[in-house]
Amino acid sequence: MPTYRLTIAYDGTDFAGWQKQEPPDPWLAAAARAGEAGSGGVPAGSIPREAKSMKLEPGLVAGKPGRIALRTVQAVVERAVREVVREPVRLKGASRTDAGVHARCQMGVFACSGDEPAKGNDTAVRPTAPGGVGDEEDSRGKGGWPLSRGAGRLLMAVNSRLPDDVQVVRAEAVERGFDPILDCVGKGYSYTLWVGMHRPLWARRHVHHTWAKLDLGAMQQAAACFVGTHDFAGFAAAGHGRQTTVREVFACQVREIEKPELWHGDHSRGVLAGGAGGVGGVVGEGDGRGTTVAVADPGRLLRVEVSGSGFLYNMVRIIAGTLHDVGRGRIDAAALPEIIASRERKRAGPTLPAKGLCLEWVAYPDSCA
Repeated sequence: MPTYRLTIAYDGTDFAGWQKQEPPDPWLAAAARAGEAGSGGVPAGSIPREAKSMKLEPGLVAGKPGRIALRTVQAVVERAVREVVREPVRLKGASRTDAGVHARCQMGVFACSGDEPAKGNDTAVRPTAPGGVGDEEDSRGKGGWPLSRGAGRLLMAVNSRLPDDVQVVRAEAVERGFDPILDCVGKGYSYTLWVGMHRPLWARRHVHHTWAKLDLGAMQQAAACFVGTHDFAGFAAAGHGRQTTVREVFACQVREIEKPELWHGDHSRGVLAGGAGGVGGVVGEGDGRGTTVAVADPGRLLRVEVSGSGFLYNMVRIIAGTLHDVGRGRIDAAALPEIIASRERKRAGPTLPAKGLCLEWVAYPDSCA
């Protein structure tokens, strides 16, 4: 039975997270309420209040009656794979990212039927006979995806069925029984902050905007305190569901991203009509006080980068929130070891919004993606 590992990238803005979710159908609940009230049903075209914040995808069908399938990455990719291999599949991911969280390197693994046994890390695309006739044609009428069809064709076929905000960037055959969670040896996340007076335009879906003037040196000093094996109970959301809160952080740093104009645009090249060109040039007398050119502050980009053996629920977003508070002077960088050791959630910083978080890589013994 061939087993395939997909490396998946996505913009998480319009997804309800990675994991499939099938809550009760809000339209049925609204109809029941309307029936109890004697109105005879839900008005045509109305949206129940429970559904107004739901992220939905046409064509996704829940597995049980009375439920509705939310638009999740797992559900969307699993549907595309199912259409390609023409049989039921279960796609298992390496990390259950929340709604709004992005990924450059999520891992999804599935097994399907095929006419050849899996052969370890055989990722080569096997050629067909001259004229395109051979194993490809012989197995075309069957379900599954034999190794003879090649990972390259699998990648293209799945991507042709995916929406614009998710893409498979790599497909490869792996050993049968490969588990993307249990076999994982490390993960890396980033959290990006846009620091400036004016909100970001082009990067607004992928950064957290802060007006605070952040002390990068203090943040870097504090970030180093997270490295090592610690009990991170104070950096996990309530109800994290883990038996132990001890985790090992391999590295934690904060750095400034160069050339933020690539995100915001370079406005220094424009020519101003009727006056001197360039930022701050006087273009008219105005009301007597002088009229100058006003240009939105391009801001700074600061990125928190954290890697480790594993993470608790909201752990990276809380680390980023704590470093943000260090940068603005609300938490002393020298107090970080004591705050970590206290295991008290109230002493750490806030949980920053999901949109600044990105799953950057997932590592396995055979490779580091």
